Amino acid sequence: MAHPGTAHKYTSRLLAFEHLPPHTTTTTTTPPPNTLLFIAGLGDGLLTVPYPSHIAQSLPPHWRIAEILLSSSYTGWGTGSLARDVQEISECVSYFRRLRPGAKIVLLGHSTGCQDIMEYLVGPEEHGQRPPLDGIILQGGVSDREAWASVFSGEEKAHFFVDAVRRAEDMIRDGKGMEILGAQENELLLEFGVPVTASRVYSLLAKGGDDDYFSSDLSDACLQKTFGRVPQRVPVCFLLGELDPHVPAHVDKEALLSRFSRIVREGSGVVDEEHGGVIPGAHHNLEGDPEHVVQDLVKRVCGFVERFG
Repeated sequence: MAHPGTAHKYTSRLLAFEHLPPHTTTTTTTPPPNTLLFIAGLGDGLLTVPYPSHIAQSLPPHWRIAEILLSSSYTGWGTGSLARDVQEISECVSYFRRLRPGAKIVLLGHSTGCQDIMEYLVGPEEHGQRPPLDGIILQGGVSDREAWASVFSGEEKAHFFVDAVRRAEDMIRDGKGMEILGAQENELLLEFGVPVTASRVYSLLAKGGDDDYFSSDLSDACLQKTFGRVPQRVPVCFLLGELDPHVPAHVDKEALLSRFSRIVREGSGVVDEEHGGVIPGAHHNLEGDPEHVVQDLVKRVCGFVERFG
């Protein structure tokens, strides 16, 4: 299937694909359009998540959506990190700031793209010096730790989870965090399907790891250091599929998003309660979901950018 659009080369090796809006032959408007930058999850790359193409068809005329290609896209996630993702996202945001001075930029994260956005906003490395944002949408932000622990539970499988974290800790302690953690005889590591460094295994699976932003068992004190630090100038929209298989069955999705929202507001942040929430009938990336479910997501995203753009 052909996807008309523009490839923006934002570094010497990376690009962002901007979808061509409907009923137009150019991506240029006067004044410059606002930009919705889409950041996909682990294993994804350009055009692998279906719903950005649907969003492109419904955005207001003064908005465009572009998908960011990162070094961690496709199979690169196993040797990457949130810190590297954020550095590249910062370069992409800077590129569009220069390209469209005065226009707004909103980040739309899917799955680990949501962790990337949180790291961008409140991560420990120079977060105050990153290019400013005008809003964030966190769609399908789930806990990798809880998801994998749920799959590898019970007497026959739980030891694979414990073994993976323990081995990762040992290698990091020995100064070998950037080396590949061998998957031999560990079903969980084999399930990853790509070479993964010890540091990335720890980040994904350990409580308090770099990727551990969305777990339901994190304390309010912990969440106040993340969601509680979202700047007031950056409104937030939380979205989560009702049928997202990566959220353990015991987790109340509505209550979880309400808790995240409360922490943001207590830190003086702004949450879009009107368009955010649990999307009825939606799975993780909405692939194969009925059209009305996909359009529900599209309406929420477009509503958010219209409200704050």
